[in-house]
Amino acid sequence: MRVADWEELPSRRVATNGIELEVTEYGEGPAVVLCHGFPELAFSWRHQVVALAAAGYRVLAPDMRGYGGSSRPADPAAYDILTIAGDLTGLLDDIGEREAVFVGHDWGAAVAWQLALAHPGRVRAVAGLSVPIAPRPPVPPVLILRNRLGDDFYMVWFQEPGIADAVLNRDVRRTLLAGGLSASAWSEGSPSLRPFMTEEELTIFVRTFEQTGFTGGLNYYRNIDRNWALTEHLAGRTIDCPSLFLTGSDDPVARFMPADDLTAVLTDLREHIVLAGAGHWVQQERPEEVSEALIRFIRSALSGFSYGRRAHRPVSLRRRQDRGGIRH
Repeated sequence: MRVADWEELPSRRVATNGIELEVTEYGEGPAVVLCHGFPELAFSWRHQVVALAAAGYRVLAPDMRGYGGSSRPADPAAYDILTIAGDLTGLLDDIGEREAVFVGHDWGAAVAWQLALAHPGRVRAVAGLSVPIAPRPPVPPVLILRNRLGDDFYMVWFQEPGIADAVLNRDVRRTLLAGGLSASAWSEGSPSLRPFMTEEELTIFVRTFEQTGFTGGLNYYRNIDRNWALTEHLAGRTIDCPSLFLTGSDDPVARFMPADDLTAVLTDLREHIVLAGAGHWVQQERPEEVSEALIRFIRSALSGFSYGRRAHRPVSLRRRQDRGGIRH
């Protein structure tokens, strides 16, 4: 879709879990919540928002906590995965829905999986892109990553507050086009524009992250071990609602997070899709195929599900260009 069309979509601010989320909301029908990853925005779902709404769904795509127009708490401890899951259950409360289909990419996938484990009554179905679900590891994950991949591995490098932040903020455009798994891949070179993204689309990301910086997103990584400790009570649980995993054959995440144990957690895995030749930014690289897969999955998951309009308080939607400034 064109950037101008995205900017015409309605958005609003939702108070939830002690913060505010900037949410793009479009369409009518059963609720579908799209959760983006790092370093991204709700805009990363621009193609799917329109396609899913046209298919008969009420689509909500928030700038996740720490990003874009949403609140960005300063304390890294405000970004643990259970707190972020609470943002999303609060979003459902705001629209008067008990449950929704949740779709996440990258960190958004990790949040969606954990939401389904921690609050199964709020998740009608769940789809993860790029980042698979796996059984709980026996020791804190950062220790595993450091031992296997070294201190230069990007997730390990991201751990120390202020270090990666300064490097990534130095050249926002370069950061947003960076690839690779090492610290140097994020801090050196002059990467070219990705073939699936126009200069106008990249400008949306650059303009936003020049205002917000990357610290909010980096704080997700700084809670990896804390998330492991906080979710001990979920060890051994399974996700029993309909589920989908979709990735690209060239996604580098598979090198250190293989999708080998999906069915150990997902008891109703409808599809495991690998798009040949696709990389990490799969919903932007292959928008039609991803949208088609999601629509097929959601229709399957909601088959036989009686949807009725819930009574809820009216919401005030406005065009994106009318919204306020980016919040801290």
